[in-house]
Amino acid sequence: MTTMLQGSLLDVADRLELRSLTAGLNRQVLGRGAWVDYRPGWLGGGDELFDALHGGVPWYAERREMYDRVVDVPRLLKFYDADEQLPHPVLVEAREQLGDHYEAELGERFATAGLCLYRDGRDSVAWHGDRIGRSKDLDTMVAILSVGSPRHLMLRPRGGGESIRFSLGHGDLVVMGGSCQRTWDHCVPKTAQPVGPRISVQFRPRGVR
Repeated sequence: MTTMLQGSLLDVADRLELRSLTAGLNRQVLGRGAWVDYRPGWLGGGDELFDALHGGVPWYAERREMYDRVVDVPRLLKFYDADEQLPHPVLVEAREQLGDHYEAELGERFATAGLCLYRDGRDSVAWHGDRIGRSKDLDTMVAILSVGSPRHLMLRPRGGGESIRFSLGHGDLVVMGGSCQRTWDHCVPKTAQPVGPRISVQFRPRGVR
């Protein structure tokens, strides 16, 4: 891959470490039982993690049937199930800290990690909710840690309505909780703006996709 990351000057100065999760954590109530927590800059030195994941993860491309043809999924992927070793120790630490913080509210710990590599502004993910498995009927949480160049994560009520957006990159964290996966959709839209690559790490409980 020829993907190039333009690092953040602030991020480059930091060592690779998770900062306090609760400091700067802000919850936005969306309605319909859904909420989003946002913690900008949770991970310091995120560009170092980006480089390690970009070069060390066995990324693969998916093809999916859409209408009358099979098309490439516009991003690269890797999924780590609960019994698989994560590709970097800081991701193990992140999963444990998220579990410690949210277990009482969630009722369980985060178990899996899905990674997405958005190579440039042409890579995207369409409006959807993570409704495969138990999340189709039950409240759950999906925590997304982003490294690399910022991209917009947009959310809107399922069925349409006014959207909100977060710019995620360089170690930012967003956690979608409550009924969010059932009653809201989210996407990472394409952009014609010159943007660098981004990697998102989605931590989920077991049996949620």
